[in-house]
Amino acid sequence: MILMGKTAIVTGSNSGIGLGVAEELARAGADVVINSFTDREEDHALAGALAARHGVKVRYIAADMSKGDDCRRLITEAGACDILVNNAGIQHVAAIEEFPVDKWDAILAINLSSAFHTTAVALPMMREKGWGRVINVASAHGLTASPYKSAYVAAKHGVVGFTKVTALECAGQGITANAICPGYVLTPLVEAQIPDQMKKHNMDRETVIKQVMLERQPSREFATVEQIGGTAVFLASDAAAQITGTTISVDGGWTAL
Repeated sequence: MILMGKTAIVTGSNSGIGLGVAEELARAGADVVINSFTDREEDHALAGALAARHGVKVRYIAADMSKGDDCRRLITEAGACDILVNNAGIQHVAAIEEFPVDKWDAILAINLSSAFHTTAVALPMMREKGWGRVINVASAHGLTASPYKSAYVAAKHGVVGFTKVTALECAGQGITANAICPGYVLTPLVEAQIPDQMKKHNMDRETVIKQVMLERQPSREFATVEQIGGTAVFLASDAAAQITGTTISVDGGWTAL
């Protein structure tokens, strides 16, 4: 329980990567705040189940990461923030000249600006304690690009740059800032796409995963949410105290190409 006594806030964490990160932080002993924009009974039940599994305190706080005031309220309502994981994100695929302006604005707000707002409120809390970890979930697309993903690539490149600035402003204060850059991760959302891809390409499950979905990932294997969560736990640990201002790729070799 290497993170016992720490409070972690994970944005966009009622499913997928965010929930996987929250799970591993709780397993390591941290009290956790999970988040999404909904406020359903099942969201709060999810927090209760997570707390019961790991014997830590877990709360669910609804906040819309497209709204700066909500981002800031999330941190203040949590009351403490030793570990901030900026994970919330959305995606849209379209050519630049056809890209809907509202989608561009939403992606930049949720994927990039939310990290600015949460970090701005969390850093004074961390400085008061002389210890903190800012962990931004970027993407392989924070280091490289793909066509038709202009907003997502721009936002994730921005997250990497923002991470570096955060690290420099906090150097020597016991606070680190790093970005995790996943490739393709097996989440429920990705899992749901596999049957359609099998039909479209007339391939079996293993073939469609390796030859279609993971074409750019040399390992031909998905990363898992547990692996992303484990990376976050490492970055929050004392072993990573001098790792700051950098990226850690969990992408099966994608960005090595």
